[in-house]
Amino acid sequence: MTHRSLATKPRQRGELAKAAGHAGVAWAGLFALGIGLGVVVTAHGLAWWLAPIISGVLFAGSVEFILIGMLSAGASVPAIALTTFLVNSRHLFYGISFPLDRVNGRIGKSYSMFALCDEAYALITALGGRALNSRRILWTQCGLHLSWVAGATAGGLAGASVLSGLKGLDFVLIAMFLVLTLDTYRSRPDIPCVALAVTAALAALVIAPGAMVLVAMCCYTAALVARYHLTRGSRAKGRPAHA
Repeated sequence: MTHRSLATKPRQRGELAKAAGHAGVAWAGLFALGIGLGVVVTAHGLAWWLAPIISGVLFAGSVEFILIGMLSAGASVPAIALTTFLVNSRHLFYGISFPLDRVNGRIGKSYSMFALCDEAYALITALGGRALNSRRILWTQCGLHLSWVAGATAGGLAGASVLSGLKGLDFVLIAMFLVLTLDTYRSRPDIPCVALAVTAALAALVIAPGAMVLVAMCCYTAALVARYHLTRGSRAKGRPAHA
């Protein structure tokens, strides 16, 4: 064993510990939500082992809940594909500001793109400086992924008996999003961005309630681009002219 490998292991364990300290609550939340997914799988008459397969291969959060209902109802493949695209279209916008350039190697980048979910985006983009490194990003995403699969497996195993009548598990996702949003705002308070997001969501709800997420993200992105150009222009006008 080389000196470099001996030095790398403590560094990896250190980044894992830091990721656990920063994202541990989100890991626990995804585990609880995964239990809900497993319960939904068995409640629709599907085999319990489909829960870890669906959660591990797709890792798409809310889409998986929708997918289970569509599968049990015998929905067509085009309908499933279109629904998945509309619900997960927000991930297209995440790529604009997600720090993929900080992830090392093709395998690491590929996994990071696959494991990019709402929680990962909120947790990772809140980091900065030296904390935003490849190991920290990958450990955070890996923890979220494994927590989701473990929760789904546990829920699938217990869903047909112990947890079959448990209520309220579907609210865990909403509660987690609220907490992540509040934490992100506390670290980077920006009232105009919040106002733009709320306005975009309300406008999308009126214009296209069936595709609210996609329309809201498009409106929000357009508003942020316009805001950037307006503020850049005002800053340029305020600068003193050089002699």
